[in-house]
This record gives sequence, structure tokens and C-alpha cells, in this order.
Amino acid sequence: MAEESSTGGEKTEAPSAKRRADFRKKGQVAQSKEVQTAALLTLLLLFWIFYMPGFWAGLLDFISAIFRNTASFQGTPNDVIRLSMFVVKDLAILLAPLFLLVLVIGFFSSVFQIGWIFTAQPITPDFGKLNPIKGFGRMFSMRSMVDLVKSILKIVLIGWIAYATVFKHFEQALILVDTSVYETVHYLARVASLILAKVCGVMILIAAIDFLYTKHEMEEKMKMTKQEIKEEFKDMEGDPYIKSQIRRIQQEMARKRMMADVPDADVVVTNPTHLAVAIKYDQKTMDSPVVIAKGADHVAMKIRELATENQIPLIENPPVARLLHKIDLGAAIPEELFKAVAEILAHVYSLKK
Repeated sequence: MAEESSTGGEKTEAPSAKRRADFRKKGQVAQSKEVQTAALLTLLLLFWIFYMPGFWAGLLDFISAIFRNTASFQGTPNDVIRLSMFVVKDLAILLAPLFLLVLVIGFFSSVFQIGWIFTAQPITPDFGKLNPIKGFGRMFSMRSMVDLVKSILKIVLIGWIAYATVFKHFEQALILVDTSVYETVHYLARVASLILAKVCGVMILIAAIDFLYTKHEMEEKMKMTKQEIKEEFKDMEGDPYIKSQIRRIQQEMARKRMMADVPDADVVVTNPTHLAVAIKYDQKTMDSPVVIAKGADHVAMKIRELATENQIPLIENPPVARLLHKIDLGAAIPEELFKAVAEILAHVYSLKK
């Protein structure tokens, strides 16, 4: 409740793209460990089924080589070093495919869930986690309860599967005393593979449920309050008040620059008091007259005052003034106004002469 009040209400809004990206940068993503466990067990089982014949053959050769060299082993330091190197090398060759498969499965199971992500923030020391009060709260959080139920469920299901499978094959186990070692090992391997296959099925089901719950939990965690949405919008787009102030300052500066150009005008066309447009034309540098200042109401009054102070003619022509006021500052007048403006300029020039 304290969190909700501090962030501006209940978290009811869907997370924005920026919030998702922020969570991802922090390494807070929907990743289920059960998916990795289920993928690892399942693929290891499939791999073991195909790799087991070669593994047993290699293991028998390894044991045979040790026994063959027992007679020549004298216990000297050189013999110990050679035996150690032989054991490490052969066992590494036998177990390397399994270790490599574990690494590949762990990598791709994470990429499948969350995509490619690299961040060191999750392993960065956070002394806030040492707070005993927060730690006590995490112990009884919903996630902790779900993990506890999930662990108990896995233990119960796996134990029941192992018990049911062994009980079903118990009668066959009684006759193993009259069979060879090879048949006994083959029977144990077959029962163990069957148990592992059933466990894999259960783990896949648990992983699917846990993955969906983890995604739902992360979505709920990323949800935002209405106030957080507003704050994020301000951060991304800028505070509307500040933006309006900046826009006002920019307009004021542009207006001052425009007013500074009024003394250079040849004529100011008025409406007579509502609009005012200042026009400049230089035959040597311009192809057509240019609007250098314009405005309405208060701005128009300022333009007229500056024009009067600088002895610039004021020509009252409401239709032309309305059309000229639509033209952008610094733009040349369009062809359809050439005749009207030419007449005004001709009149101004005649007055000046």
C-alpha cells in the first residue's frame, strides 16, 4: 500500500515500451529456471540414449587399459603423473560431449525465453538486500510461496513416479540374482531410463506452468500507475509547461528579429488597424518583393509605430493585406499578387520622388 501511494495509485496501466526496456537493462526479465531444468533433462535423456553404447564401450576400454597397466605400475612419481594424465584425458574425452551439451542447452534455453541480453546489473552488489526487514518480507512473498509449492510438488511427483515404476518392475528384479552382471546392469539402465523419461514429462508440464506464471508475474510487476505514465511522458516529451515557455521565448525572439527588420521595409500594407505587413524590394538583389514582417492586433500596432518612426509609408489595402498576411516571413510574394504589390510600390516610389 505504501508503494501504491508513493507512486500515485494502483498499478493498473500496461507497461510502456520504455518501462520494458528499463526492466530489461536491469536484467529483470521473465525467465523460468524450470524451463532450463526440463530442457536439460529431456535432451540429456535423448542424448544419453544415443551416446550410451559408445560411452559404455569407451568406459570398458578405459577400465581395461588401467588393469592392463597395473603390473607395470611401480608407484614412482613419474608413474603417478602418467596415470593421472591418462585418467584425466580419457575421462575428459568421455564426458566432454555431456558437458558441452549442458552448456549449449543452458545457453539456448535462456535465449529462447528472453532473447539476447547482456547486463552486469543483476550481479552488482546491492547492500539494500541486506536489510533484514525486506529479507523477511521476501521470505513470505507470493514468489516464495509459489517456489515452495513447486518444490514440494516436484518432490512428490518424482518420488511417486520412481516408486510406481520400480514397484511395477519389482517382480522382474527378483530374478536378477540368477542373471549375469551384464543383464543386471542392462535392467537397471532400462528402469532408470524409464523413470527419467517419466520425470522429464512431469518437468515439461511444470516448466510450462511456471513459464506462464513467471511471464504473468513480470507483467504485473512492470505495470504502471497513471501518475507514472504521466511522469514518463514528461521525461520523454518534456514538461508541457516548460515546452510552452520555450516556445513563447522562441516566438518572442523571432518577433524581436522581425521588428528589427521593419525599418528596412519599403512599405507597410495595413487592414487598416487589424493587420500590418511590411514589404521590402531591392531590384538589384531580389527577383520579387519579400515579406519581412507581419502581425495582427498588438503586433500590427507595433509594426505601424515603427514604420511611422522610420518614415515608412503606410498603405491601407485590406484585401491585399489579408493575402500578404498568409505568406511566410522571408518568402517572396506569389505571382497572383505581383500586380497589386507593384501598384502599391509604384505609388510609394512616386511619393518618395
